[in-house]
Amino acid sequence: MTRPDVALHDQVAAACLLMRDADHVVVLTGAGISAESGVPTFRGADGLWKTYRAEDLATPEAFAHDPRLVWEWYGWRRTLVAACVPNAAHRAIASAARERPGFRVVTQNVDGLHAQASGAGGPRPLELHGSLVRTRCTRCEQRWDDRQPVDATSMATLPRCAACGGLARPDVVWFGEALDPDVLDEATRLASAADVCLVVGTSAVVYPAAGLANVTRHAGGRVIEVNIAETPLTGAATIAIRGTAVDMIPRLLPASPETATEVHG
Repeated sequence: MTRPDVALHDQVAAACLLMRDADHVVVLTGAGISAESGVPTFRGADGLWKTYRAEDLATPEAFAHDPRLVWEWYGWRRTLVAACVPNAAHRAIASAARERPGFRVVTQNVDGLHAQASGAGGPRPLELHGSLVRTRCTRCEQRWDDRQPVDATSMATLPRCAACGGLARPDVVWFGEALDPDVLDEATRLASAADVCLVVGTSAVVYPAAGLANVTRHAGGRVIEVNIAETPLTGAATIAIRGTAVDMIPRLLPASPETATEVHG
């Protein structure tokens, strides 16, 4: 019987070779990569805030009915995320994006940690579901980076657009809203052109993001999955690696090309 650590070593070695030889790589990330930075999950059994579920607050209808309540929740989330920093997986991905012209990041996360890791030295990640640290005007649609605490004590103190004075909202995709078509089209284009789609920490059940790996596969590319558990994508992946993003991604994306095939068991 093959020992689990030997099998993992072989999988990582094979994945390193695929990553090394790929001219075009798209990395798709989900909540699993940010959980290791301490970003809390706001859905599921532990997702209650006061007496509300995320599904009750993250909707256009909830914002239209009570924008102050919705902003209070997002302000609380923004404060929690502000205490989190990019981890080793975020940093390894950002470094690869700076060093390799054909390397791009597509994320389902709204925490802004990929952008924070990238800094000013690389292509910005495509944020499929928007960003918690960006704000958008409901009137003129202007967007701006915004990490400031939110004062939701009254309607008069809620964030507003400096250009037109319109009420602002978090620049995230809510339940019942479509993804930004330009962002989705670009993500699909990248996935279809990718030699490798590296899927990290995503449950592979939220569409259309979950379909991007299959776009790569159907176009003839390879799919590498890194997750702590099996997902609906596992059976279709070229290589499925069980482990945390922090443990595995720096091994798949070493800091320099000279160490790309150096694998530590």
